[in-house]
Amino acid sequence: MNGQDTTMSLVHLFRQIRPAVNISNTRILKTGVTQKAVFGLSAIRHPYFAYQIHPVAVHWVHDSNMGSNGLSTDGVDRHPTKIFFFDIDNCLYPKSAKVHDRMADLIDKYFAEHLSLSWDEAVRLHKEYYQNYGLAIEGLVRHHQIDPLEYNSKVDDALPLEGIIKPNPQLRKMLEDIDRSKVKLWLFTNAYVNHARRVVRLLEIEDLFDGITYCDYAAQPLVCKPHEDAFANAMRDAGVENVDDCYFVDDNYQNCRKANEIGWHTAHLVEEGVKVPRTPASKHQIRSLEELRNVFPDVFKKP
Repeated sequence: MNGQDTTMSLVHLFRQIRPAVNISNTRILKTGVTQKAVFGLSAIRHPYFAYQIHPVAVHWVHDSNMGSNGLSTDGVDRHPTKIFFFDIDNCLYPKSAKVHDRMADLIDKYFAEHLSLSWDEAVRLHKEYYQNYGLAIEGLVRHHQIDPLEYNSKVDDALPLEGIIKPNPQLRKMLEDIDRSKVKLWLFTNAYVNHARRVVRLLEIEDLFDGITYCDYAAQPLVCKPHEDAFANAMRDAGVENVDDCYFVDDNYQNCRKANEIGWHTAHLVEEGVKVPRTPASKHQIRSLEELRNVFPDVFKKP
């Protein structure tokens, strides 16, 4: 059974025991070959699985390089105090891949079919919900009580990413050059976990990240960037308390503005060919992820 199959099996298990505990949000930890679901301070154990269950925010931790004592398998002492949060879509891969455009078409199609709208009205309502809530799905859940996981299967999971997203050696090298003795790498996305893991797997960088905070479509209310609670959740998930220890890169203006407001070291990614905002979202504005080396030199290995 692979990691994604294991995750989905856990979801089915948690739904069976939902009457006993609030399990809408989960944290999946992976250390070596041992996996467990951790949810908070007190635990109950299912009789058939050695899984602990508590109500906290969701993330997946892939930490196969770490030993139980904080040493990596290569003997390097790793007790990092800083966290570098990376957005995924249109950030770890370029806008020119047009994944967003394909996704927008699938969302418009979902609006039209499930709400019995004309195409123009579907496009208009999609835009309205995105502007009001940050995610179209939040408007759908609030006002139309749709099944968010069915939506995910028709939109995010239906994207033909395998033919679009390819490994990027330059991206991998940049991530590898971050000093892991000082910095943990953390994914922070408004996508659901299936899509997020799919993207980083196709980019062949999944092994470089310590965890992920994502938007749990099965939870109510939905909490996503740029809501301040989403940033608080990400800090809690990653185990960091001081905003001055948080670094962040995202292509979304509002997300970067909020991160900057709360005190994170923030870089707004504005790709070549994308219009530069009149008012910067944050102190740092970059045209490519490679520029992170210049704006945040303290998190990279010394030459």
